[in-house]
Amino acid sequence: MAVDYVVIVVYLAGMLAMGWWGMRRARSKSEFLVAGRRLGPAMYSGTMAAIVLGGASTIGGVGLGYQYGLSGAWMVFTIGLGLLALSVFFSARIARLKVYTVSEMLDLRYGGRAGVISGVVMWAYTLMLAVTSTIAYATIFDVLFDMNRTLAIVLGGSIVVAYSTLGGMWSITLTDMVQFVVKTVGVLLLLLPIAVVKAGGFGAMRDELPTSYFDPLGIGGETIFTYVLIYTFGMLIGQDIWQRVFTARSDRTAKWGGTVAGTYCLAYALAGAVIGTAAKVLFPNLANADDAFATIVKEELPVGVRGLVLAAALAAVMSTSSGALIACATVANNDIWSRLRGAVGRAGGDDHDEVRGNRAFILLMGIAVICTAIALNNVVEALTVAYNLLVGGLLVPILGGLLWKRGTVQGALASVVVGGVAVIVLMATHGILANEPVYYGLLASLAAYLIVSLATPATDAAVLAAWRERLAGRTPEPASDPVPAPQ
Repeated sequence: MAVDYVVIVVYLAGMLAMGWWGMRRARSKSEFLVAGRRLGPAMYSGTMAAIVLGGASTIGGVGLGYQYGLSGAWMVFTIGLGLLALSVFFSARIARLKVYTVSEMLDLRYGGRAGVISGVVMWAYTLMLAVTSTIAYATIFDVLFDMNRTLAIVLGGSIVVAYSTLGGMWSITLTDMVQFVVKTVGVLLLLLPIAVVKAGGFGAMRDELPTSYFDPLGIGGETIFTYVLIYTFGMLIGQDIWQRVFTARSDRTAKWGGTVAGTYCLAYALAGAVIGTAAKVLFPNLANADDAFATIVKEELPVGVRGLVLAAALAAVMSTSSGALIACATVANNDIWSRLRGAVGRAGGDDHDEVRGNRAFILLMGIAVICTAIALNNVVEALTVAYNLLVGGLLVPILGGLLWKRGTVQGALASVVVGGVAVIVLMATHGILANEPVYYGLLASLAAYLIVSLATPATDAAVLAAWRERLAGRTPEPASDPVPAPQ
């Protein structure tokens, strides 16, 4: 295992070094939060694929393959479908808005007053998303070092918080590119073929396992439908995803770079399910399906390769964790705290250091994420809460704002509140993992949006005109003052 340890330590040290390098580039709010909106197709595709394919997609995707066979690919597959839909239909318009958060988009579209409430819902989503990724460190470090759960979470979380705080989106973009390469090599090029060969090839796998393991719909139609609602639609509206769209240097980059990333996700989904299916042949009696990834890596891979594949799993977790963390901090600072400061007459002046403020919020939110991850145990429940709140509370007003000009700010606020409350109540009464919260929460949100919008005066024509100008990319981004480079 000594070689494996060296691989992991070098990888983690490299992440910190890139954080330091990114700090020297992040000299303005735009540079710190959206990498100056300068990413080209290659970096954009890599960083977008890295953020959506996290620990749940890697460890959880293999676990679903272990439990259901090839149909276990559906969870990650719907993530890829969502990214493709976002890239093809919406990303160009989103990129042209030149904003930093989803709530800013809602304010532009509806004429203000939607930001704080929508910001709170988005903050809760990004916080729980970061927490689920951080919890996953315990699984990986347990395999590597037989480490205590709390210590593993603190170690992994602290590294992500450190490089994210130092350089913001530039550091995260650089680390994501490395993580994308490591995941591609570790999971697709090494673990996938080795797992299939160790299991005796596809013929032997078919002979050993029930036919349901090779049924594309074996996981169940209702489950697939729920995945589409939660993950496909979730990809369309999440702050963590939109913040990556904002980094694209052009409409074309956002559209085609995202399409490449979405296609990559589809391949990654199938790879995870095949690896899990092979693990079922090799280790048929695991107590927990989510242990399949760690078990096949630990027991079947040679030294050195094992370290690289575990680094790939670590990369998957870190990419999602860092993306969710900067999204959480951006929403907390720009959509909630800054608005509340303005409401009580303490808004910052021209000398306010926006980079320093956002850096402080990343550190603060990072500490909160680590503490929450230590307190929670169930990753699936935490992730389900996050996506139920996101889809039930924000899907309708966001897509409604992009597609329906009759939607009003009153309708948007009603949609957020009614949908969010319905989801929370139904999770309390039916259980967090039940399908009803997202089904009925989404329907309640849609009904509130339509009824209240039609019952209230249409959005002011001047607001809609300004909105169309932003969508067309004819309004320049407000400048943010650069800060001195570190000496």
